[in-house]
Amino acid sequence: MINRFTLAFFVLLTFLGTVQAQPTVGLIKYSPAASDGYMLFAPIGSTHTYLIDRCGREVNSWNSPYMPGLGAQLGPDGSLYRSALIPSIPFNLAGGLGGRIEHYDWSGNLIWGYDISNDSLCQHHDFTVLPNGNVIVIAWERHDSTDAVMNGRDPSLLHAWLWSERLIELQPVGTDSAVVVWQWRLWDHLVQHVAQGLPNYAVVSDHPELMDLNQVHGPPPQYDWIHMNSVSYNADLNELIVSSHTQNEVWIIDHSTTTAEAATHVGGARGHGGDLLYRWGNPATYGRGTDADKKLFGQHDATWIAADHANAGDLLVFNNGLNRPGGIYSSVEVIQPPMDAQGNYSIGTGVAYAPVSALQTITDTPDSALFSQNIGGVVPTESGYLVTDGVHGTFLQFDVNDSIIWEYHNPVSPTGPLYQGSPPESDPVFRCLYYPPDFQGFIGRDLTPGAVIELGSSESICEQQGIGEVFDREMHVFPDPTSGPLHIRISKQFSGPVQATVLDMEGLRVLHQEVQTPEFDMDLSNVPAGTYILQLKDDAGHRAFEKVVRIP
Repeated sequence: MINRFTLAFFVLLTFLGTVQAQPTVGLIKYSPAASDGYMLFAPIGSTHTYLIDRCGREVNSWNSPYMPGLGAQLGPDGSLYRSALIPSIPFNLAGGLGGRIEHYDWSGNLIWGYDISNDSLCQHHDFTVLPNGNVIVIAWERHDSTDAVMNGRDPSLLHAWLWSERLIELQPVGTDSAVVVWQWRLWDHLVQHVAQGLPNYAVVSDHPELMDLNQVHGPPPQYDWIHMNSVSYNADLNELIVSSHTQNEVWIIDHSTTTAEAATHVGGARGHGGDLLYRWGNPATYGRGTDADKKLFGQHDATWIAADHANAGDLLVFNNGLNRPGGIYSSVEVIQPPMDAQGNYSIGTGVAYAPVSALQTITDTPDSALFSQNIGGVVPTESGYLVTDGVHGTFLQFDVNDSIIWEYHNPVSPTGPLYQGSPPESDPVFRCLYYPPDFQGFIGRDLTPGAVIELGSSESICEQQGIGEVFDREMHVFPDPTSGPLHIRISKQFSGPVQATVLDMEGLRVLHQEVQTPEFDMDLSNVPAGTYILQLKDDAGHRAFEKVVRIP
């Protein structure tokens, strides 16, 4: 008769055997052409944020009491900024809820945490860290139906509330406070052609610099009217670019204004106050196109391409492809905005902002269509682009020929790390970011890789292909099976202490000890017969080794 321990052992052996044939989580594909660097991601179902190398090995990790909400990025000094999900009843009707910004040092200590969540305002989705350490967050701004109607909103498009958007620049103070040093409100830059006696009345097509208060996509009531899902900063231009998911547009805003100027139509380096300097993706939103002219479909992660890239200065967007006519697929769009010698974005009378189409589009993978319907991202690398298929938790690096040269599947589910060889799940990730080896935040940091995140791993693809640094043969464990002492010897440089734990196949601890030497014994004589997992972690709790052990 097969007991549950034996069955679990056979299942685990199947997993381990699958690892050597074809990995299912963690590093899936690797090429020498893949950019040497590090990837940062925060699984949506986890409180952990991970930094891995191109072999999928954990270089650093941070743990928070909160799930992400949703963005995470490294600061200029290598510290971690992340948005966090906290309860917010008024704003729980849409995806992307956050409510809190956190800042952790390299060692995982909380430096600063600040809540932006009340009845009228709530941080959501994304943020960006400025070179001076200030943080610009996206926040929902709630307006009641009376306020909306008095500003020209069509009553037939309303329920009880309407959510607009605000950008808030926070200067951290102490460990839990902040000063608002700049802000921009979309509510100050509206146009409407519904009620002539109310504010902002004008012909919409005459004002591409403003947002039509009655432009909607989808059936009413629509609380989350704009649904910004990304913000990025260009230090050279002192401008911000944001993505409006529901309007299928990206917008550029002047950050050189004062808060007072940002509430008007004049001032700042460009002279237009807080009006939209540029918009692209859906000219129907400002009356200069139709649905047939739409280029973006529920997009995410709009940003500028850095100066060291072949398409430096162009815009980069992950085009989710939601409700795209003619086929359901996601794509990467490289957009070349029409900027003149003075840095202004030009637009002709009665026509939409150029370009008519993207400069470059990456559409699918060799094996199947790339489609992430509601989250995702893209960042440039030295040799192409790193794409996040957010829904499926998959990261793909494309080279300059649009070929996939690196692939990684998030190995962390809401219950924790998965076993290698287990069926891949859709464990979503909002966005994966790439950091080159010379990133200034890595100066003076220990980037020695540890183990892979997934459990039960054997050889990595890096090791199988003999490419890059290989995993160390960290441990010698014998005899196996044993009903007495289990001898463990650490073969690489040992810094101690080590937490040694024996778990049963349901993950329950049956034996634990802390050791200070690189060679030690664990007495299994009082442990019932069965199949167990030996797990070793360093003093910081990072998993360094796992092995199946059997007791006859």
